[in-house]
Amino acid sequence: MSRVYPFDEAATARAVLDDDGTLVEWNEGARRLLGHPADAVVGRPAARLLAGPAPRLPAGARRWHGTLGLRHRDGRSLEVWLLAQRLPGPDGAGDRWVLVTPLTGTEPPAEDDPLGEAGLVQSPCALAVYDEDLRLRRMNDAMAALCGLPGDGRTRGLHFTEVVGEPQGEELARGIHEVLESGRPRDVQTFMRVGGAQRPQAWLVRMTPVKDRAGRVRGVCLAVHDVSENHRARQRLQLVNEASVRIGTTLDVTRTAQELADMCVPALADFVTVDLLDPEEYGGEPPARVTTPVTLRRAAHLSVLDGVPEAVLEPGQNERYPAGSPQADALTAGRTITASMAAGDINPWLNWNSARARRVRSFGIHSTMAVPVRARGLTLGVAVFTRHRRPEGFAPDDRLLAEEITNRAAVCIDNARRYSRERETALALQRSLLPRTLPRTAALEASSRYLPAARAGVGGDWFDVIPLSGLRVAMVVGDVVGHGIQASATMGRLRTAVRTLADIDLAPDELLTHLDDLVVRLAEEAGDGSTGEVGATCLYAVYDPVSRCCTLARAGHPPPVLLPPGGRPHQLEVPAGPPLGLGGLPFESTEVELAEGTVLALYTDGLVKCRARDADAGRGLLCQALEAYAGSLDACCDRILRALLPSGNVSDDAALLLARTQGLPASQVATWDIPADPALVAPIRKQVVEQLDAWGLSEAAFTTELVVSELVTNAIRYGAHPIRLRLIHDAATLICEVSDNNPTAPHLRRAKTFDEGGRGLLLVAQLTQRWGSRHGSNGKTIWAELPLYEEEQ
Repeated sequence: MSRVYPFDEAATARAVLDDDGTLVEWNEGARRLLGHPADAVVGRPAARLLAGPAPRLPAGARRWHGTLGLRHRDGRSLEVWLLAQRLPGPDGAGDRWVLVTPLTGTEPPAEDDPLGEAGLVQSPCALAVYDEDLRLRRMNDAMAALCGLPGDGRTRGLHFTEVVGEPQGEELARGIHEVLESGRPRDVQTFMRVGGAQRPQAWLVRMTPVKDRAGRVRGVCLAVHDVSENHRARQRLQLVNEASVRIGTTLDVTRTAQELADMCVPALADFVTVDLLDPEEYGGEPPARVTTPVTLRRAAHLSVLDGVPEAVLEPGQNERYPAGSPQADALTAGRTITASMAAGDINPWLNWNSARARRVRSFGIHSTMAVPVRARGLTLGVAVFTRHRRPEGFAPDDRLLAEEITNRAAVCIDNARRYSRERETALALQRSLLPRTLPRTAALEASSRYLPAARAGVGGDWFDVIPLSGLRVAMVVGDVVGHGIQASATMGRLRTAVRTLADIDLAPDELLTHLDDLVVRLAEEAGDGSTGEVGATCLYAVYDPVSRCCTLARAGHPPPVLLPPGGRPHQLEVPAGPPLGLGGLPFESTEVELAEGTVLALYTDGLVKCRARDADAGRGLLCQALEAYAGSLDACCDRILRALLPSGNVSDDAALLLARTQGLPASQVATWDIPADPALVAPIRKQVVEQLDAWGLSEAAFTTELVVSELVTNAIRYGAHPIRLRLIHDAATLICEVSDNNPTAPHLRRAKTFDEGGRGLLLVAQLTQRWGSRHGSNGKTIWAELPLYEEEQ
């Protein structure tokens, strides 16, 4: 079945061949061209009509054109140009070749043929032809209208720059000269204000050389196309792409909101504000639906004018927006609200807020657009876009662009909000597990700093100052591997363990051994038994103000830095020891005598080690900052942080503990060697009372005498020689210590009615503020503390 074509079949010679070259169609035009009727050729091989060789087609070719020699019915040969196309056959029955050639319309147009001029004069594309001197030879009506000139020939002979009349004319003239010299076409994109337009438009100028029959360039043909819409579309796409890169560079809500404003000024608006819902109004979480009036907090704003004079609020300030305001309407409707001042869309809002009305009139604000900031089904706030310098209002494309950028920013703001909330929770946990204040002791003065990691979040760094018996004090700094809530929780468990172990007066190396066992058990509980899942480092030191001796041990932790009075800071050599969690490896302790006023700096790796430097360089900076110590530990802490972490933006959390040692004068310590005779306890009590009188503590003599009597009697009866009694007088405490060489410690028990003994320690516990025992290298020490302020009242 032949196809139906809506044109004169006889005006085109057409033939159809199947795959084996058999003619299946032959129209009237083909008969007129070669003289063969259809019934004489249809069903026969097409090769019989060839007067020469058949063309060679590339494999898989679907289209071909060229000149073939064909045989006319009268026997003569014709050179015919043919266009051949491979098309699907009817009903999907294989492909066929369709051959066509025109029979009419091939003659050159007459001079008065209107179609001969239609291509130039009546073309909707703006066209102009210039000669070699850039003089106008001809332009069509579209070009004349574009240039604002008459198109009746009176402009012929004008120079190109005179026709264009724009600063861009010189640039285009240089492009035309290049086309004249090279003979190659060139495209130039420019921006020009034409036809009385208020703003420049984007134009694509296509310059093509005009050549004579000898191939010489005789002029240039210009075709001008308005590509403003394409240009604006590319700008919008580029702005959206830039927004995905420039918005959300940090996990800070305020900074992300400011990046949204920075992105849109001046590319989209002259003044942009970003107001976010105050979480406190909604229990800490943004609502899914908003009702008026709505309270918003200014998060960010930006203007094309310096100082943002259009703003009524400053960042951080709150305002309640009633119904009728663009902000409230956009939030309650859940969609973008566009308003025009000329149409009076927000007159009720301006009448309600006189300050804004004055700003609108003062700066000539004429258009505004409020876009809700929504992400994951939650309403976070609203972004308001305002124009006063641009004369045109917001178009639908501007609305789509503002919504696209705002939606991308909303996700980043929500991410930052969630991160901030989780970070604040983790920080609250971390700070609740760290000491809020350091205790004041007679042994030392201390100051500390903790700085959480900027991106990784809180970690497991901790520090502590723990008062011990005998006015001694323990200092500890540790670092748990990893970051986050889990690291903070592990840190809290280790800090509690250290305090518990310190309370039983373990030596530093013994304490770290017990702490190592705990970390091993925590690792086994955390995973599959691998000790690598939980790990930590720790430095533990005990300072005695009476002997001025400091005992230190560390488990894979950086050694402390020591600043002696009048000396220079230096690193204190302490046996390294393995990190906590390896299990089974020993720890060693070292003793060092510290002069009164010595400053010790205990810290974690995060303070001295960072991407820009190694730990040794960091310790060098720490020593330099510590050398400037001028009597204030707090000021010294701040100086160290500024020197080592100037930006505060650290990749790992950091802890710093500074301690200045103090000594106890010998006049505040009294010591007696106790003979092994219970009958001599009374003289010892008398000497104690005399010493208390010398210290001005006569009111505490009775209680002290009872405590000394019980402790000395127990030591004589159950202890081993030598036995020593020591009294230590602090401003608010009187400490009584009895030492002997028997390592067995006494236990508090409740004596029965008819028991002759067993009431001594119970009596000591009731008379003193606290009591306990500690073991040393030789034997033990039983101690008791009496609060002097209670006795003096």
